[in-house]
Amino acid sequence: MQTITIAQIEERLRQLPADKLEVVFDFVSYLAERQLTSESFQTMLASEAVLRRDWERPEEEAAWAHL
Repeated sequence: MQTITIAQIEERLRQLPADKLEVVFDFVSYLAERQLTSESFQTMLASEAVLRRDWERPEEEAAWAHL
């Protein structure tokens, strides 16, 4: 796969009409959002094992038993 630089992307962007820039912006925003979501999800999964120690204590079980 070819390495693409930001300068190359900028050069191509400057050639696009305004309506196409909107599409590019939407796509880049989608990719950035997806990346953040993925990172958040990975953090959540990594935290689960640590938090489980607190969740599975007898005191926690008693506190949630009535629900």
